[in-house]
Amino acid sequence: MEMMIAAIYARKSTEQTGMVDEQKSVARQVAHARDYAQRKGWTVDEASVYIDDGISGAEFAKRPGFVRLMNALAPRPRFQVLVMSEESRLGGEAIETAYALKQLLRAGVRVFFYLEDRERTLDTPTDKIMLSLAAFADELEREKARQRTYDAMRRKVEQRQVTGGQCFGYRNVDVTAAGPDGRPKRQYVRRELEEHEAAVVRQIFELCAMGEGFKEITKRLNADRAPAPRSQQGRLRAWTPSSIREILLRESYRGVLVWNKTRKRNADGQTRPTARPPSEWLRIQADDLRVVSDALWQAAHTQLANRRTRYAKTASGAAQALDPCARRRSYLLSGFARCNVCGGAIQAVSRSSTTGRLFRYVCGQYVNRGEHVCGNRRMARMQTADAAIRELLANEVLRPGVLERALDLALETLSGDRQQDERERQRRELEQRLAKLETQLANLADTAARGGAVPVILEALTRTDDERRAVLAQLEAEARNRPVTAIPATAALRRELHTYVREWEQLTTATTDHVRATRGLLETVLSRRIEFRPFDRADGAAMYELIVPLQFDRLLTIAVPSLARVGLASPTGFEPVFWP
Repeated sequence: MEMMIAAIYARKSTEQTGMVDEQKSVARQVAHARDYAQRKGWTVDEASVYIDDGISGAEFAKRPGFVRLMNALAPRPRFQVLVMSEESRLGGEAIETAYALKQLLRAGVRVFFYLEDRERTLDTPTDKIMLSLAAFADELEREKARQRTYDAMRRKVEQRQVTGGQCFGYRNVDVTAAGPDGRPKRQYVRRELEEHEAAVVRQIFELCAMGEGFKEITKRLNADRAPAPRSQQGRLRAWTPSSIREILLRESYRGVLVWNKTRKRNADGQTRPTARPPSEWLRIQADDLRVVSDALWQAAHTQLANRRTRYAKTASGAAQALDPCARRRSYLLSGFARCNVCGGAIQAVSRSSTTGRLFRYVCGQYVNRGEHVCGNRRMARMQTADAAIRELLANEVLRPGVLERALDLALETLSGDRQQDERERQRRELEQRLAKLETQLANLADTAARGGAVPVILEALTRTDDERRAVLAQLEAEARNRPVTAIPATAALRRELHTYVREWEQLTTATTDHVRATRGLLETVLSRRIEFRPFDRADGAAMYELIVPLQFDRLLTIAVPSLARVGLASPTGFEPVFWP
């Protein structure tokens, strides 16, 4: 009997935080799937256990476990069976779920649901209509759950209860009541003014009403060490122009709670935040949460409206308003460089002069938040820095000799792969063992044919044949998982490489048309962001040292696609340092 390898997929929509893994429902799903596979006589492949915890079934591209499962189908799946609790675990959107199931079945994977002890097939029209009905029922239940959640949130807002997280200027207060056991139990959460933070909010509105811009207000607050909203993703807790803008636009500070301004998910249930029309907004008066007066609110927003009008009248302002990404695309290093002092992004700034507009690179933390957040006020001429990067690409990246050296190092690494040698040794041992077992089987069969001790011989035949099948299964598994290590001839690789280099060399010219293409080349060859490190030269001149960490693996696999199949590793030692 052929040994069946099983995979497991488990999913739950709501993330279960604060619980040990054994208590999570996804862990229970996996445990039940293991028991089911064991009862069926299947072997669960530990590398083929896929889990998504806290992700909606309507999401498909953003589910890491699901994406890994579908990627494992090509070129050939390492498992023959997929076990799940029920069909809804695979997805909650009818069309996408049916397509995913079709891909699994086409790859030769049998799908089983352990709650029903049933196999899902698409062999007949009846199977297909049953799949459609099951997916429809799952999607209908998801829509009902969404509506129930929406109604519950609306009731909470109407009762002035908190439905979100913390908000600067307020504190969340638990409202409790005695539970069945007599202990206090939280009923809901309400907001109260946090006067220390509310004073900062009033200061922001006052400064805006006086005509100060977002950056000026940001720098003033950071210089005064004013309390700031909690930072995200481990960033420095300090004010930013974007947080100033959010404060000025939040209507709760004038005593009006606004809810339902955005829709979190689209019609398919995927996370796609979109703005709702104002007619769907829910507004509730909350004078006890007022921080600024109507007069101050109106004065600040009059200044904002005047600033938007002035901005729209300028030609450059209109272009930037129509395409906010156009500015970033026109600068070579935007998004690819960081300040060595604070780790913040390097951004482009400009100012007018008698000789034309001057463009420079500077630390964004210093420009936007002020010197109290980052003291690196040094600027680098954009023309000089861009020219240095282009020179580096021409001299250190796009030279055939440099790429050939990287190619030789990569091929040398591949040819000396110890792990590959160990796999080959194990494969040879399995083949030798298989040959011995087949010889033993032939001898046992010959003995039985000559009338030897039949019961003993038959037992030995069965035992040896079982061992032979096990060795065959190991060889087949090894063949499925064996990476393709066939490397084309070096001469052919070099010809492919030289063809690409000739095309790439045109990107090093300093024309505007090539900025976007050169940015694409930078994205390929950089292993991390370029570092702008300020230093003072011996003669006292203030300079920047640019550290450019390069990698060649992606560049080589683009130039020579045949290398993408062999697990190319990037050679080390290519981190040029220069001073623009």
